Amino acid sequence: MSRSKAGSPNDPRGKERFHEERATKTVASAQPDLETGIKAIRDTVKTLKPRPGVYRMLDTRGDVLYVGKARSLKARVANYTQVKNLSIRLQRMISQTRAMEIVVTNSEAEALLLEAQLIKRYRPPFNVLLRDDKSFPFILLRADHAFPRIQKHRGARRAKGNYYGPFASAGSVNKTLNALQKLFLLRSCTDSFFNNRDRPCLLYQIKRCSAPCVGRIDEAGYESLVQEAKDFLSGKSGAVQSNIEKQMAKAAENLDFETAAILRDRLRAATFIQGSQAINASGVGDADVFALAAKGGQIGVQAFFIRGGQNWGHKAFFPKNTADLAEEEVLSDVLLQFYEEVPPPKTILTDRELAEQELIAEALAEKAGHAVVISIPQRGDRRKLMQQAQRNATEALERRLAESGTKAQRLRELAEFLELEEVPQRIEIYDNSHIQGDKALGAMVVASPEGFEKGQYRKFNFRTAQTNDDFAMMREVMGRRFRKLAETDRSDESAPNGKGHEAIWPDLLLIDGGKGQVSSVMGVLEDLGIADEVPVVGIAKGPHHGREGREVFHFPDGREKTLPVNSQLLFYLQTLRDEVHRYAIGAHRAKRSRAITASPLDEIPGIGPSRKRALLLHFGTAGKVRAASLQDLQRAPGISAGVAQQIYDFYHAGG
Repeated sequence: MSRSKAGSPNDPRGKERFHEERATKTVASAQPDLETGIKAIRDTVKTLKPRPGVYRMLDTRGDVLYVGKARSLKARVANYTQVKNLSIRLQRMISQTRAMEIVVTNSEAEALLLEAQLIKRYRPPFNVLLRDDKSFPFILLRADHAFPRIQKHRGARRAKGNYYGPFASAGSVNKTLNALQKLFLLRSCTDSFFNNRDRPCLLYQIKRCSAPCVGRIDEAGYESLVQEAKDFLSGKSGAVQSNIEKQMAKAAENLDFETAAILRDRLRAATFIQGSQAINASGVGDADVFALAAKGGQIGVQAFFIRGGQNWGHKAFFPKNTADLAEEEVLSDVLLQFYEEVPPPKTILTDRELAEQELIAEALAEKAGHAVVISIPQRGDRRKLMQQAQRNATEALERRLAESGTKAQRLRELAEFLELEEVPQRIEIYDNSHIQGDKALGAMVVASPEGFEKGQYRKFNFRTAQTNDDFAMMREVMGRRFRKLAETDRSDESAPNGKGHEAIWPDLLLIDGGKGQVSSVMGVLEDLGIADEVPVVGIAKGPHHGREGREVFHFPDGREKTLPVNSQLLFYLQTLRDEVHRYAIGAHRAKRSRAITASPLDEIPGIGPSRKRALLLHFGTAGKVRAASLQDLQRAPGISAGVAQQIYDFYHAGG
């Protein structure tokens, strides 16, 4: 019986040693690059002083490789020149480093906050990264109107009012918001809708609004509801419920059964909100709970969001680039990036001591404007809450690993079915969208082993192709996608590899279409000399276009393949095709909507919204503006002689 050679990738016991040896050889072969990187760092060290600050390592293209902070910039950056003490990952980073940028700060806490901000902005490949960078939803109770509006809010907190959250998802905030409307009967409509009502809308009829727009409640009564809502959302839910119960009993005693029924429904809404809390967070106040689980080389972090003793949801994070890092260091990085978008609460509970915990607490307190305590719960309700977070972290990570295993298997099947040399790490899917050539555009979506990479999606507005010619449109899209990339040598590992799509080679092109589309794509790739660099496959519906599961896969050499209708691989490929359909159609609809509201006056340089409005009010239509004489244009309000001349010349150039 033959045995795998020790230290080879086929020997499980020697696998780790094999990869270490291969990494060491890689670093050794890249020694000239390593020396160049060390020199760039040494040149920077000469200019540094022992002051706190943030440093950025840049590659040959100027892209950020890594962002770090230091109490003493001179000492910290100098450490990178001691290569023997660094991990293989850091040696790879240094071998790509060609320059550094330095920002000096007033304190180490300020440097820590700036570091998190820059990591979120640049997403460097050697920093721990939170994959899900979507902003979290909040409930906003506005304070800029006599009858404040309650609404869902994402993004920058510019509006005046009280913000409650974060909530883990749009679904959780929507459910809570609906229940709050039933509980407090606060309006959710826009100010323009509110100002133009002469009778109550449907929300009043279904008892989700008190109709302040038409005077069904006065300002004092509405203010009382607003104050109750603030109390409830701030953790005084028991007092609010008790007050509603007293009002209901009094109404029933006075035989005012209609009012009693309304109060009963409000009480049920309060019960629903509290009953929907998946965990018991009473007595915790405002706190975020973080627990970390590690398995199979991956890390998962579970977060619970507690505000006013109420659970506003929970979310699992799976940070990237965590290899060779201590778990407490990963958790520290996760917290700092999370609180870059979310205001820190007064209490943060973790399941372990953080790296630089006191400094993180100081930095978050500086950001929040109040004291922030980071602690590990040891007993009581907080300890039970942490144990629940730890269970959730472990289960979420196990689900993630199971899903990753399934995805990996699916990609192996994909590579085998499409006859690829390796399992694809980046799949680009292309489609065009138009209606009889009108408002046409091309679309590219990107998929990786981790799912769809929405930050890499791209739209193409056509410049030269006839927009009723699908083949010409596909040729233009491919030319613009690969023209710059074709100038680089894919086999040259030292070639710059930026984060933009222009600098990244795909492992597979999946084209929505048949032989014609595939032939168009291959023609462009052959002209660019990269036809052998990128595998291309077309996916088209079979003879019966309306029937799913009859897709035919077209290869550049003319061969065709199909999959069984119940194949999991077919479902995966359909998902890829459907995603590019969704993206292309959505972008096409947005383009059509913009065109509907566009005006011929938009094309005139220097004509903004106010001047366009003045011209339309004066002349009536854009056609009459075009036909107006120079003297007529000068008489229009808000139009100077110079602007009038500019408009006249735009329409009458060349005679």
